[in-house]
Amino acid sequence: MKIKKGDQVLIISGKYKGKTGKVLRAFPKKGKIMIENINLVKKHQKPKKSGEKGQIIELPAPIQVANVKVICSKCKKATRISYKTINDKKYRICKKCDKEV
Repeated sequence: MKIKKGDQVLIISGKYKGKTGKVLRAFPKKGKIMIENINLVKKHQKPKKSGEKGQIIELPAPIQVANVKVICSKCKKATRISYKTINDKKYRICKKCDKEV
């Protein structure tokens, strides 16, 4: 999976198309990522102690990695990612400006 935690991404399809956000967590085996303030679901939480009230919490849910593109930090465009090996070290490269992401 070419998208990692901390990347800035643009959503290209679905309910949140056109919105951007930072990747909070990646699930490579499932092919999903969690983005801040995107795909929020409500979770009903029971009170943990006696006398405490239950509450409804909004949490981000994972979305498919195929529905997002990485925003390049250099050219500020949504782009695909390629890899380049220099001195036995692998670098992620922007397909539009050929700079390191």
